[in-house]
Amino acid sequence: MKQFNVGIVGATGMVGQRFAVLLENHPWFKVTALAASPRSAGKTYAEAVGSRWAMGSPMPESMKNLIVLDATADIKKIAPLVDFVFCAVDMKKNEIRDLEERYAKEEIPVVSNNSAHRNTPDVPMLFPEINPEHTEIIKHQRERLGTKRGFISVKSNCSLQSYVPALHPLMEDFGVEKSLVCTYQAISGAGKTFETMPEIVDNIIPFIGGEEEKSEQEPLKIWGKVENGVIVNAQKPSFTAQCYRVPVADGHMAAVWVSFNKKPSKEEILKVWREYKGVPQELNLPSAPKQFLNYFEEDNRPQTKLERDLEKGMAVSLGRLREDSQYDYKFVCVSHNTIRGAAGGAVLTAELLAAKGFFD
Repeated sequence: MKQFNVGIVGATGMVGQRFAVLLENHPWFKVTALAASPRSAGKTYAEAVGSRWAMGSPMPESMKNLIVLDATADIKKIAPLVDFVFCAVDMKKNEIRDLEERYAKEEIPVVSNNSAHRNTPDVPMLFPEINPEHTEIIKHQRERLGTKRGFISVKSNCSLQSYVPALHPLMEDFGVEKSLVCTYQAISGAGKTFETMPEIVDNIIPFIGGEEEKSEQEPLKIWGKVENGVIVNAQKPSFTAQCYRVPVADGHMAAVWVSFNKKPSKEEILKVWREYKGVPQELNLPSAPKQFLNYFEEDNRPQTKLERDLEKGMAVSLGRLREDSQYDYKFVCVSHNTIRGAAGGAVLTAELLAAKGFFD
């Protein structure tokens, strides 16, 4: 695979920092541009982030002295420096939509962690192990934008990175009819640490703005079909969700109840989970976990703190599968929200796009 030059737009925020760490020694991608808000522009990356570095590992040496560019004013400066950009900015939704389209129209492909374009019908919301065929929509999006190279691809919300992979491989043979999901979400999902969110200590907050709607609706786009130049959402399964902010640094847990059209045995479910592989595993993409879905037999597993870093934070952990009195089955699952759920998932998406030639 050839080397690609990459920009991080929104480089000073928590997800931007996670991109920096994940891309430090990436075999295909080299960070050649960093961009952020006007107040960070003109400073070195180290100066712009200052004491706000929130990662467990140090800032990459290769990026410390890169001069941060203005994410909105310097698009024409960024264009010749990069083959594509990752985008994780903290702006209003309409501003993000406009910004990402401006990058695309400058012929810069955008792999976005933002939610602004998740409902745009010709923007693929890629989950590499689940819907790689949605890359087909990019040619239609390019026609609309009038671009040759430029396009926008988005990631789905971090809340559904554990339960959608668990349900997906069961759909073909058993037909998932409906699902109830309760998510227990880490504070890093809000861009916070315990220092910057003292109100979460010894506390649970039973509301995260917009999260329940995303948890119920986004899976239906992921499972949708490309028809007539747009992605048409799936009609089933029906979801209902509740989302809680819990005093955990990293890692989202979900408690899941599910009913099937054709109820499988517990052994059938476990076999499907154990054997499931997606295109990233088949292509051996650099960030792909070798074992995507990992089932734990112990009654008290998976645990967020113990399992979130499995396969460098890119695997999904499952456990407590058992029959239920109102649904067919219930189980729990865990994924790392800023790795698989945000920056790592976007890096894997970019690897899939690179392998399919979308950055050439």
